[in-house]
Amino acid sequence: MIDLSIINCKIAPEKIECCIGVEDGKIVSIKKLPIASDKTIDLKGKTVLPGLIDVHVHLRDPGLTDKEDFRTGTMAAANGGFTTVLDMPNTIPPTNTAAAFRQKKKIAGRKSLVDFGLHAGVGNLDEIEELAKLKPSSFKIFMDLVDNKFLLEAFLRISKLKNNPLISLHAEDGGIIQYCTSQIMKKIDLTPDLYAQARPPLAEIISLSKAIEMAKYIGNKVHICHVSTLESLELIKNARKDNCNISAEITPHHLFLNSSYLKLKGNLAKTNPPLRSDKFKIGLGRLDEIDMMGTDHAPHRIVEKNQDVWDAPPGVPNLETALSLLLTEFNKGIISLKTIKRILCENPALRFGLNSKGFVKEGFDADLVVVDLKKEAIINPDNFKSKAKYSPFEGFEVKGLPVMTLVRGQMVMEDGDIMENKGRFVYD
Repeated sequence: MIDLSIINCKIAPEKIECCIGVEDGKIVSIKKLPIASDKTIDLKGKTVLPGLIDVHVHLRDPGLTDKEDFRTGTMAAANGGFTTVLDMPNTIPPTNTAAAFRQKKKIAGRKSLVDFGLHAGVGNLDEIEELAKLKPSSFKIFMDLVDNKFLLEAFLRISKLKNNPLISLHAEDGGIIQYCTSQIMKKIDLTPDLYAQARPPLAEIISLSKAIEMAKYIGNKVHICHVSTLESLELIKNARKDNCNISAEITPHHLFLNSSYLKLKGNLAKTNPPLRSDKFKIGLGRLDEIDMMGTDHAPHRIVEKNQDVWDAPPGVPNLETALSLLLTEFNKGIISLKTIKRILCENPALRFGLNSKGFVKEGFDADLVVVDLKKEAIINPDNFKSKAKYSPFEGFEVKGLPVMTLVRGQMVMEDGDIMENKGRFVYD
């Protein structure tokens, strides 16, 4: 007898029904016929994907829990089919010291319903060595907030650590942003769509070029967050040809929206880097050149979003919309389930060292999301589990929805209902 048999399921992208056996949170068998078990879940022909992995979330805990916390954020994750989330360090205090990292890990261990990792910030350079011992998912650097001297010193110090940890980068040039913003602020009518001009594609391109050259020269492993321009994609492709160890991430909003949504949705579509015009943005036709999707789930209070465009904080809550948006494109015949697995499961696991996740295979964690490929809905933020009840995707018609999420064989979501579970730190 094993703990759980999941019967009559189709493991994407295969169309043949099979049964998945789970024992002690691990997949122990994938067979045509079920194994005797204490519990059985009959999926009645529905499709199973590996549990989704979001390498880029802002769960706002500690210090900003009026926007989100590890409980509500991971409720949203489970509702969207995500079984592992990697949280960014820009909380209060920022997760850029060993003490702050331990504090956040303790909070997440108490509140999280799904498995989690933590990115470390880079503030005091002397903290890097101690932080590395705590196994951060990566070291995150916001290039728009640091100068060249600091960036170079950080790259050098991180390169000398054991295993040369990954560096995640927000690639925008602060000098270009400051200049362009100062010019835009001279205008009389400061409408939301002007925000895209204040942080132009050039800011990303210049910053990314600098990061690539440093990484090539020093030998760092770098991950570029929320790539938003076609020229950035070309820079990354060329860097790979020069043996630069680099990976690229796109967000749902940069993939599915363009800068016109700053007019249509106002501050609800405000994000950094900003949405791009069709001339510059990366479309679905280039998705094969992107390594993974990170949602950059960045919730705020709606009262903050309703401020003037220059005062409203940037960020889009995405954990509960990403998969359904992609499944809609699958149903249109534009992308494949194989692509969805690659960008939301397999590549995130491989790049961020999640050795037991990302695949439906024997010996791996029984992290699974069950999808109903034919179920239709209209995105309604009122139904979000996140504290952020808004979205630039509100009103979008979607086809294909997550209907069940299991973390290490434990059901945490069924048809939008959330169950209790104790998430674990993924690097322990």
